[in-house]
Amino acid sequence: MWREVKSGEQNYTSTQGREAGVLIQPQARFPGQSVTSTAGEAWRNYRNGPVTVYGGWLLVIIALALTAFYVVRGPLKLHEKPSGRMIERFSAVERTAHWTMAISFIVLALSGLTMLFGKHVLLPVIGYTLFAWFSALAKNLHNFVGPVFILSVLVFVVIYIKDNFPNARDIEWMLKGGGLLSGKQVPSGRFNAGEKVYFWAGVIGLTILMAVTGLVLLFPNFEQLRTTMQQMSIIHAVGAILYVAMASFHIYLGTAGMEGAYQIMRTGYADEAWAKEHHSLWYEEVKSRKPSAPAGAVPAGAPRARREETGD
Repeated sequence: MWREVKSGEQNYTSTQGREAGVLIQPQARFPGQSVTSTAGEAWRNYRNGPVTVYGGWLLVIIALALTAFYVVRGPLKLHEKPSGRMIERFSAVERTAHWTMAISFIVLALSGLTMLFGKHVLLPVIGYTLFAWFSALAKNLHNFVGPVFILSVLVFVVIYIKDNFPNARDIEWMLKGGGLLSGKQVPSGRFNAGEKVYFWAGVIGLTILMAVTGLVLLFPNFEQLRTTMQQMSIIHAVGAILYVAMASFHIYLGTAGMEGAYQIMRTGYADEAWAKEHHSLWYEEVKSRKPSAPAGAVPAGAPRARREETGD
């Protein structure tokens, strides 16, 4: 009887549906596995094996690399003092779209990492009871915030896609690594080549991958096969690790890694010295459309320059 159960053949059940009559999946192997076992066990071993081990080490190495870079190099500071003249870089609508996407991404990343690595990292520290509550919260947050993230990305892409099309200048930026190591900034438009790569490969490419696989997992009532769910689970986990890894560089440069970057996305305004140094082509384009403001002039609604606040 056990042999028949493990065969994976369809038997009779009063509950109708795809695979409803299959009690245990048949034998299967995931890539790299040498031992054949039931498909469910093969999936579990692959998820808790290569995906968790290699994915975990990738994120640890990136975190250590960014920390070391910050300790050795520190944040990228302006070569010139702030001019006190502010220009609008992001409108209120653009900032709202960005922060909605960013906050939902952070929630998904933390909850997803909890589900993937939590029993290896958190469980030994906080114990079974607290981890059970925390992982249940993470799961529900992940399920309900996922659709919010998908919708926010759609709005984000509509708003920002016009400024992210590649051009010839991006090749020079990539060849020189954006001047990150040399300290000499490479001319770029509103967004540089690195930001454009993240936009197309991450925000669009990986989001599509995560959305498709995530929705398959989120709505199993459409009678997906168990094999389909297992495959989507692995793809979703690998894609999530790559997404978090790629986003780590963007988050680093947008916060501690670059002077003024976080304040610009928070307020929407950039000092002319910052714009001229980091996005000189965009700065020239903006200045050609608007008359130059006198020194110390601050547009309506813009934050006052830091040197004015301190009285320097």
